[in-house]
Amino acid sequence: MSSLTVALAILGGLVLATVVGYNAWMSRRNAPRQPDATQPAPLEASPPPDGSEPVLHIDPHSVPGNERHEPLFDPDLPAPAALAPPVGDRRGGLDPLIDVIAPVSLDGLASGDAALAAMPATRRAGSKPVAIEGLNEYTAEWEQPAPGQRYGAFQVGVQLANRTGALNEIEYSEFVVKAQAFADAVNGAPEFPEMLDEVARARELDQFASSHDAQLGFVLRALHAAWSPGYVQQNAARHGFVAGMIPGRMVLPTGEPGMPPILGLSFDTQAALADDPAQSAIRELTLSLDVPQVERGERPFERMREVAAALAREMDGVVTDSDGKLLRDETMDVIGADLEQLYDTLDSRDLAAGSPLARRLFS
Repeated sequence: MSSLTVALAILGGLVLATVVGYNAWMSRRNAPRQPDATQPAPLEASPPPDGSEPVLHIDPHSVPGNERHEPLFDPDLPAPAALAPPVGDRRGGLDPLIDVIAPVSLDGLASGDAALAAMPATRRAGSKPVAIEGLNEYTAEWEQPAPGQRYGAFQVGVQLANRTGALNEIEYSEFVVKAQAFADAVNGAPEFPEMLDEVARARELDQFASSHDAQLGFVLRALHAAWSPGYVQQNAARHGFVAGMIPGRMVLPTGEPGMPPILGLSFDTQAALADDPAQSAIRELTLSLDVPQVERGERPFERMREVAAALAREMDGVVTDSDGKLLRDETMDVIGADLEQLYDTLDSRDLAAGSPLARRLFS
């Protein structure tokens, strides 16, 4: 074999080795980043007590937003109960600010067992929650009827508005039918407000809520290598996030059980459900805030900014809006100033962010 042939063979081997090595390097470079093996990702973390996570993809420049959105929390959960009639010293869960109230007077006392048996099959009128409360004979407080208790009066309420829109005439009529059926079953006499007045009030409240609703979303995009679900979960867990009820959702819970989460974090559900999640490539995730659901004192927007900046730094990403535009500090400052004005407006209407009334109205 000539020296030329040997040289060519060696050169070909070197070229082949280079190609193989390059391909291996590119494959490794483009593979989704994996979690640190010494710090397992919280795949089995427990969801927050309310089990709910916002799913938001709204441009953060639109603060406050002027669109109504589907409920973030389960609309079939029992709603707080209605406005207190003139008797009793303490109001129930509902409030005349956001509820239609129908007092139900009784000739005598009614048992909690009878009231529970008379409850409507569904606690909704259309898309609006319906609630029933009784005035407890012993505590003189309004409460949801309970077995073994006796009540001197009842009240039935329906919410004027929520994120599905304002109470309309059909929903009001359905509320009247349910309230009347309950009153008949407990031998009571309901007193209904004028429908047209309440529907007009519902429209005014819905208009206010629509123009003072804000749901913000920051998008964190990978600059180079994609992320695996475990890598995202591990990094988010370092900032207090835990797994939600839905694959691909994490939340930053409050310190108080049963309250809506402060922030939500979401990524591709299909990536989380893949047969081999470690090979799933995630190139963006959404950090979200449902403003009316979280108390101002929790500093939710400031924490959102801090978490977004920290994750971008730690995961080699950038923070953008839903259109892919970089969100700089000046833009964040403008959004923060707008939110402060929104908080002040909600406070002035007795609908402070994170309050029971605000959580019900903006749901």
